[in-house]
Amino acid sequence: MKLSVIGTGYVGLVAGVCFAEAGNHVTCVDIDKAKVESLQNGKLTIFEPGLEHLFERNLQQERLTFSTDLQTAVQASEVIFLALPTPAGEDGSADLSYVLSAAKDIAKALQQYTLIVIKSTVPVGTADKVRDAMQAHAAVEFDVASNPEFLREGGAVEDFMKPERVVIGIESPRAEKILRELYRPFVLSGNPILAMDRRSAELTKYACNVMLALRISFMNEVAALCDNCGADVDHVRLGMGLDSRIGKRFLFSGIGYGGSCFPKDVRALVQSGEEFEAPQQLAQVAHEVNDAQKKVLVQKVLSHFDNDLKGRHFALWGLAFKPGTDDMREAPSLVIIEELLQRGATVSAYDPEAMQTAKVLLGNTILWAENAYAACENADALLIATEWNSFREPDWGTLKQTLKNSIVFDGRNIYSPEVVREQGFTYYSIGRPVIEEPCA
Repeated sequence: MKLSVIGTGYVGLVAGVCFAEAGNHVTCVDIDKAKVESLQNGKLTIFEPGLEHLFERNLQQERLTFSTDLQTAVQASEVIFLALPTPAGEDGSADLSYVLSAAKDIAKALQQYTLIVIKSTVPVGTADKVRDAMQAHAAVEFDVASNPEFLREGGAVEDFMKPERVVIGIESPRAEKILRELYRPFVLSGNPILAMDRRSAELTKYACNVMLALRISFMNEVAALCDNCGADVDHVRLGMGLDSRIGKRFLFSGIGYGGSCFPKDVRALVQSGEEFEAPQQLAQVAHEVNDAQKKVLVQKVLSHFDNDLKGRHFALWGLAFKPGTDDMREAPSLVIIEELLQRGATVSAYDPEAMQTAKVLLGNTILWAENAYAACENADALLIATEWNSFREPDWGTLKQTLKNSIVFDGRNIYSPEVVREQGFTYYSIGRPVIEEPCA
């Protein structure tokens, strides 16, 4: 098929590359000329494992192109995907201005029947608004469908190429037939394509993300209880996860979730609940718990240093909101850094992929280390904010020589307390026993 993807952000770029890999001819459109030129020249604008190889191959084979010319792309396409940003407003509601503006421009350019598919995460009723906005300008027949994405940053290529399910919200048999044909190569193993009404598809995306956010926030509250009562959250998690009704995924405690999906989608569901007079109280609590959780590690630091951090220097490993990405949106590391700086401390940070992204946000407010151990030089303690694999097996001897004090605050529980004890470190984690007296 001939497709266009409007928007070359995270979702749009992954979708465009993966659709091209399945043999479609894809034009990705963006108004950002610099970004388009970069992509045309073979330089990816996001970090996502496995994406670069597919990107280069489909660019070379001319199945994937990039353009700023919306009209030409629309007129050459059978299906158009909207993968535009929907940033959260102050009240948590999603800003649909980019989506609706693009819809109007697309409608004006249409010359034949075209299927418009909303890939962006949008509130319930958005497909209706897009249809209404287009009807005022379109001279030909079109359909609007909803097709939410379920991509994990760091695993997005696998998620797209081998989806657990594909959800399509449609109103016509014609639209359903097109989308089933388009997604058929991705579900050859038998995973389902679920066809439903558009509003149910829109709500499915929010409901899934908020359920996952609830699990994380619940486990973080359990971890706080473990800290106070002397239990071990790892034991609790294993005991829960083996219950088939619960399962073991998303039961890890830590310093809270971040990224572009969970925080925004939780707030958007709360806002939708207010709009439709069906308060989403659990989602609101999940949001509040998560905001508080981002400060837990600093609270442990304050407790250890008698609430006085003035003049102290800390190393921070990890800046991205999760491993496998350079995404800094809603990253807990930003809250940790802000809290430390406000209390008179200084910070030296290192991340395998997110350094450039973080520098745009933080500038010269912190020190930027060339590697993980350089960040630890003369630091009073090491804080871990992102569970990158490269941090999981450190050279404990080098770490001990580099740090001023042998103290680790682990916000992601990536180390075994027993191992850290053997290495002679004071060790704080989330919901697990504190190692306060290192071995000699």
